[in-house]
Amino acid sequence: MGTESSSVEISEPLLEETEKIGIVETERVPEWKDQITIRGLAVSALLGALFCIIVHKLNLTVGIIPSLNVGAGLLGFFFVKSWTSFLSKLGCSVQPFTRQENTVIQTCVVACYGLAFSGGFGSYMLAMDEKTFKLIGVDYPGNRAEDVKNPGLGWMIGFLFVVSFLGLFSLVPLRKVMVMDYKLTYPSGTATAMLINSFHTNTGAELAGKQVRCLGKYLSMSLSWSCFKWFFSGGKACGFDSFPILGLTLYKSTFYFDFSPTYVGCGLICPHIVNCSVLLGAIISWGFLWPFISQYAGDWYPADLESNDFKGLYGYKVFIAISLILGDGLYNLFKIIAITVNEICNKSSKQSNLPVTADALDGEASKLLTEQRRRDQIFLKDRIPSWFAAAGFVGLAAVSIVTIPVIFPPLKWYLVLSSYIIAPALAFCNSYGTGLTDWNLVSTYGKIGLFIIASLVGTNGGVVAGLAACGVMMAIVATAADLMQDFKTGYLTLSSAKSMFVSQLVGTAMGCVIAPLTFWLFWTAFDIGSPDGPYKAPYGVIFREMAIISTEGISELPKHCLAICCGFFVASLLINLVRDITPKKISQFIPIPMAMAVPFYIGAYFAIDMFVGTVILYVWQRMNRKDAEDYAGAVASGLICGDGIWTIPSAILSIFRITPPICMYFGPSLTS
Repeated sequence: MGTESSSVEISEPLLEETEKIGIVETERVPEWKDQITIRGLAVSALLGALFCIIVHKLNLTVGIIPSLNVGAGLLGFFFVKSWTSFLSKLGCSVQPFTRQENTVIQTCVVACYGLAFSGGFGSYMLAMDEKTFKLIGVDYPGNRAEDVKNPGLGWMIGFLFVVSFLGLFSLVPLRKVMVMDYKLTYPSGTATAMLINSFHTNTGAELAGKQVRCLGKYLSMSLSWSCFKWFFSGGKACGFDSFPILGLTLYKSTFYFDFSPTYVGCGLICPHIVNCSVLLGAIISWGFLWPFISQYAGDWYPADLESNDFKGLYGYKVFIAISLILGDGLYNLFKIIAITVNEICNKSSKQSNLPVTADALDGEASKLLTEQRRRDQIFLKDRIPSWFAAAGFVGLAAVSIVTIPVIFPPLKWYLVLSSYIIAPALAFCNSYGTGLTDWNLVSTYGKIGLFIIASLVGTNGGVVAGLAACGVMMAIVATAADLMQDFKTGYLTLSSAKSMFVSQLVGTAMGCVIAPLTFWLFWTAFDIGSPDGPYKAPYGVIFREMAIISTEGISELPKHCLAICCGFFVASLLINLVRDITPKKISQFIPIPMAMAVPFYIGAYFAIDMFVGTVILYVWQRMNRKDAEDYAGAVASGLICGDGIWTIPSAILSIFRITPPICMYFGPSLTS
């Protein structure tokens, strides 16, 4: 009973929004093989290359990558629709462009450009190169010349092919649990699905037409606003992204509204409890915990450290966030395993004992119930056997265990095997968190692998071994989360789960080649990693320093950090337990630890944006619930799409070194 109410609490707002996407019940759904086309793969390769360039640019400058899968779905539609229209005008017979083909293109593109980030081209791979080694200092304790491996096309492509497919096989058996039973929102995936459906809805559907116009209206507003903001961001901490609307004192603690349409849109899509949990986590961490720990600078940790030094406050931020994430993710992992095993042992009926939608659907109209069942039927029609997923994972792991030690000799075969044993659990944690908050914390999980393996290997090769293990973990965790995000999109667009899986495999294969090639353009054309150049690649230094510290083990953590982490880990387990054993009328107000953990590490600014979104939705629901149910998803999708589309021209401007002309900066008033 507690489990069911917990899931409904997370999924109910999504039911109200996504059930009205406008899919026509009589629409013929193509077979899964027909959803994958040559023209679709060609467009995917083109867009994959474009998005890889954008991600590399962002990764090598600021290191922050927004979700671009909405833009992938939109541009995929634009290119194929333009091509089919052109051929039709020439009198050629063309295959109809379906929502399923559009979804396959989006999935393929996301899988491709995802490797531009999780491949570590701006983090762990650069941390191994000679430039980063010299930048830290040849006399820096633990920074050895032997722990250097410069980028090379051959080994980078080979390494990505070896590790990038494992994540796809690790969570395939849980696709029904994550998408249908738990009904995790995956905000970007939901927004992409709504965008794709809106373009492929029959024109006779009045509500769908209104939703399309609403989406277009807010997309235009969001795109225009993002363009306007760019003109005032010509410097560090400039523009509306650094607007101290709550005052300069709170601004220093990252409490400010950065006018991001993306995060406000996520607040409109995510359930109220998720948004409130994120804000609560921001208040606890940046409002109380970090200022409290900062008072002991010079006692608990050296006071003169850099802001990204793990021996200082940064160490508390990262490891406490990891403790909350692991506590929440592992609790839900073991809960799912226990319930699933119990279901099998009791030979229960096809109706799952896992959190289901029956309670939430009791009050829905018969038509909505029929649409829901049709989605379920199509999603489960083309099954991916569990034995196939298990065989694929084991086979790829066997190849990796032999190959990776050849590429990185300090990372022994038994360490690779150990990584693959714990990787599925971490992949689940990340996929679960992404479904709740839309934040893919892949680098956080990569740091877990880095810290553990580097600590085990020690000073003799621990740096390279830890960084390579970080790459293994990031590849598995990232691709698993992307797959679940795309399963959500496919579920809402009546796309086959098998076509989603195959397109993810194809997109990953593209990314294993395209991502290194596009990175090589940057590597050969620019001075990557230079502190005086435009491509400073800050995370290269950070990851190498973390690897160096990790070789010293837990003894190098700041004072009391391990004890505090254990306390937050236990608290995360207890909060989840209380959520499950209490009635829904109480549990609906209990925060979600996974959502609380995100601002611990990143900052409080996006929590303010998401809370603004949830307040708008709450007021809207109070004023006109019907309109809110019909159009909130369209508004949110428009906001996310517009901001996502602007990422492309802004990145192109940055690549051509066209900087904003104005720096709008805020500081204290001048005194006479």
